[in-house]
Amino acid sequence: MNHSIHFTVNGERYDISVPAHHTLLQVLREQLVLTGTKNGCEAGECGACAVLIQWPGGARPEPVNSCMVLAPEADGAEIITIEGLAHDDQLDPLQEAFIATGATQCGFCTPGILVNARALLDRNPDPTDTEIREALVGNLCRCTGYVRIIDAVKLAARAGKEVGR
Repeated sequence: MNHSIHFTVNGERYDISVPAHHTLLQVLREQLVLTGTKNGCEAGECGACAVLIQWPGGARPEPVNSCMVLAPEADGAEIITIEGLAHDDQLDPLQEAFIATGATQCGFCTPGILVNARALLDRNPDPTDTEIREALVGNLCRCTGYVRIIDAVKLAARAGKEVGR
């Protein structure tokens, strides 16, 4: 059985029909061809599929593992994927900080980490190391050891303070 859903993804409005059993991850990757959101474990354990969702009536976008959200549940939501972090061909300061610190290796986990880190900096522009670690606890990375990732988030926080973000 299909459901008609209406939502906004990265500022673009979509009115689509989705199977009731499809996850938001499947819809993003297969129907909207937004493949930056990665399909890792399909069990909500790795964080590779994290996106920001502002639920109808919600105060601010919050990170969720899109593999754990049935697509019909996202009806009326505003969603930001990794593709939506950059604006006007300008990388998000967090993305630039990841490049500057060499915080990526294979890059598979990076979209989910960036989305969760962006949510952290939006609610707390000057996080401690502990707060960064807590915000990223749901993101698994097998390559970097996390030190450079934490350094990148701190660098982006400093850059945000300098521009008054």
